[in-house]
Amino acid sequence: MTDCLFCDLAESGGAHVVLDDDVAFAFLDNRPVFKGHVLVMPREHVETLADLPVDDVGPLFERVQRIAAIVPAALGAQGTFVAVNNKVSQSVPHLHVHVVPRTKGDGLRGFFWPRQKYASDEEAEQYAARLRDALAGPG
Repeated sequence: MTDCLFCDLAESGGAHVVLDDDVAFAFLDNRPVFKGHVLVMPREHVETLADLPVDDVGPLFERVQRIAAIVPAALGAQGTFVAVNNKVSQSVPHLHVHVVPRTKGDGLRGFFWPRQKYASDEEAEQYAARLRDALAGPG
């Protein structure tokens, strides 16, 4: 274990996992803007996007792109909002990309992100499973 909460989550699998490979670890935010809000982080511990080695930017954002592409159909959303905080508003100092399901009229305004909670771990796991199934594709 390390001093980084996200590194520990990736090591232990102690989250509602959406994607787990040698490049990235993606999991549900435990305080989502909207249910199905995913955090995608590089496996390598870096604090900000500026710290990520150039050769790792493409592979990380390929995973972000895949997740953003499957969220609408998997969760019945109309689109996604993708964002990165660097230091300011970054609650855990490990680079992570937010992929937030969006629907017209959902109430999200600007950068005011009211947070929600899952009713239970079971509900969160259902969201994570729907996203994992969509990433796996038909089959």
